[in-house]
Formats: sequence, C-alpha cells, structure tokens
Amino acid sequence: MSNLIYKEFRLVIHPFFFLTALFGGLILIPNWVYFVALMYFLFIAIPNIFMSVKAQNDTGFSVLLPVRKSDVVKARVASMAILEIVQVLVAAMFVAISVNINPKGNFLIDANLAYLGCAFVMYGVFNLIFFPMFYKTAHKIGVPLMVALVAVFLYAGILETLVVVVPAVAGVLDGVNSAALLRQIPVLAIGIALFAGLTWLAYRLAAKNFEAVDL
Repeated sequence: MSNLIYKEFRLVIHPFFFLTALFGGLILIPNWVYFVALMYFLFIAIPNIFMSVKAQNDTGFSVLLPVRKSDVVKARVASMAILEIVQVLVAAMFVAISVNINPKGNFLIDANLAYLGCAFVMYGVFNLIFFPMFYKTAHKIGVPLMVALVAVFLYAGILETLVVVVPAVAGVLDGVNSAALLRQIPVLAIGIALFAGLTWLAYRLAAKNFEAVDL
C-alpha cells in the first residue's frame, strides 16, 4: 500500500497542488466566508489531478500491477485525504494568526478550532459523495465533482446561516477567546473523527463500485 501511495505522489500528484493550501491565507480577511479558503483545493486540485489521471490512463496502468483493485482505490483516496489534511493544517496556522489579529471574530463563523473541525467534516462529506460516484466508471469526473461540490456548498451555507441566526449554534461554534477555544476542542475532535469515518466509508463504497468496472 505504501508503494501505491508513493506512486500517487511521484507520478500523479504534481507538487504544485500542495500550494493550494496557501489559499488558507484568505482566513486573514476580516468578515469573509472562511470555508471558501478551503474549497479552492476542491475547485483546483481535485479536477486537475483526476483529469491528469484520465489523460495518463493511470487507473488502467495501476490495475495491471500485482495489487487488488481495492488497493488502487485505497491509495487514491488516501493520497487525496493526505492533501486535505495538509489544507487544514496550513489553515490552522492562519487561524492562529487570525485569533491574535482579529479578536472581534467574524460576522459568519469565526476562524477558530470549531471552524477547523467543521472543515474536516466538509472534506469528509465531499469524499463520501465524490469517490463512490467517480468509481462507478473510474474515468467520468464531471457529474461526481458537481454533485459533491453542491453538497459542500449546501453544508457550508447551512452551517454559516445557523451560526448567524441560531444563538445556540453560535455559542458552540463561535468565539476566539481562550474560554471559547477551550470549549471548541470537542468540536475539533468530533470533526476529525467524522472526517476519518466518512473518508473510510467513501473508500469502502468506491472500492465496491470499482470492482464492478470492466477496464
């Protein structure tokens, strides 16, 4: 498995796509939609990586290797999950800066630990929808990407709206002072757990769908 993941980062994923994490710097903009900063990875990296996979026929090459088809899927999902984790880790650095330079917070969800937890869930939702749909064919990316992006937009939009209009939600997710950050630790932990669980489920469903694909 480690060799397949190594192949992903050497032959499929251009180092340029790690730079999409720098869009996390947009978190420093006051009163902005911070979820968008982490969506650039989904707008730029995901479609370009999978179009490159299609152009190189990497999937066809991978299934010719002495590995299971499910391992091919697992390596692809794992490599994308690693990139997603990098996005959130870089965003966390900008969140730390934002907490210190913008103590009044944001009109929408604040840049804080709860935001990072919700960001992990956002990526998990994307993975759960995109990968199983994509691996029904293993080459058509358009519809799976659009459906997954719509789901992500709905998730972020609903969450941002709840933070603004429901005080109870704001009480859990908002705040950048020490007390607020402390009570947000469970939100971050739950977000990480949900990301791991949703991504694992995405792999299982995608692997099952890929088994039925005749390449």
